[in-house]
Amino acid sequence: MGTPLHGRSRVPIGCPAPRAVTGKVAGPDLNGWLSLAKARYAMGTKSVGPLQYASHMEPQVCLQASEAQEGLQKFKVVRSGVHAPEEVGPREAALRRRKGPTKTPEPQSSEAPRDPLNWFGILVPHSLRQAQASFRDGLQLAADIASLQNRIDWGRSQLRGLQEKLKQLELGAA
Repeated sequence: MGTPLHGRSRVPIGCPAPRAVTGKVAGPDLNGWLSLAKARYAMGTKSVGPLQYASHMEPQVCLQASEAQEGLQKFKVVRSGVHAPEEVGPREAALRRRKGPTKTPEPQSSEAPRDPLNWFGILVPHSLRQAQASFRDGLQLAADIASLQNRIDWGRSQLRGLQEKLKQLELGAA
């Protein structure tokens, strides 16, 4: 006979279903695209598209690679407007005068990037916000997967090295 099948699928019992495995990886990305399609349907195809993009775009989140123990690279998603602890502090080393001529302070340009959802108007549909959150979740998941892949590769190389040492010891003892 054949192997028993799980439900209507052709996956043998005991094996994880491919959708269950890939669902976590493709889930945020797929949900993001579906939410984006819903927003295009709600606002109109010409209201959500490349024509609304800003002429100068800056990322809201960045992928940062850092060295962890044993020389492994670890990937982390960092918001662009967040400063590292060593960057926080006074911007000027000079003292300020408490009393003096009162001038209207010039507004400083904020270093944090603006929310790209504002490109599409003030009141954007919830599905557009869901799309943005889904893509952020997907980026976080991709960083976690890349970090885990580095750990797996490191573990495999350690295992190969130990297996080679074991072979050498067995050959030396024989």
